[in-house]
Amino acid sequence: MGHRDANDTRLSATEVETHAEAFQKSRDARRSALVEDYVELIDDLIEHMGEARQIDIAQRMGVKQPTVAKMLKRLADDGLITQRPYRGVFLTDEGRQIATMARKRHDIVEALLLHLGVDPDTARNDAEGIEHHVSKETLEAFERFLKKG
Repeated sequence: MGHRDANDTRLSATEVETHAEAFQKSRDARRSALVEDYVELIDDLIEHMGEARQIDIAQRMGVKQPTVAKMLKRLADDGLITQRPYRGVFLTDEGRQIATMARKRHDIVEALLLHLGVDPDTARNDAEGIEHHVSKETLEAFERFLKKG
């Protein structure tokens, strides 16, 4: 952004467009993070409990079942899950790929934080937020650093 007179609070068209793009990117990242959280949780529930039920997803996510139902519909519409009456939620191949990628990113970020001396509980919690926003380039740098270390 260029220098402005203290009395001039208007943004140029380019600045407005830049702000709009940044906010849209942030909204898209939040939506993507939520999708990744759901498919990763569904994968974990299936792996550890043999099934992923809506009630279990709601409890783990700390939300009400109608919120989960709405998200599951979106995931189904996006081809990431299938739902069978009285049988729970299942990931499609694409859903499993997203869950695997999200888990890998989480594991790398958590390993880096642990390597830096962050306590395990904090590292796990912080990795949950960071994993969704780290770029591929940064993640690769984390991996290279961990392999050296």
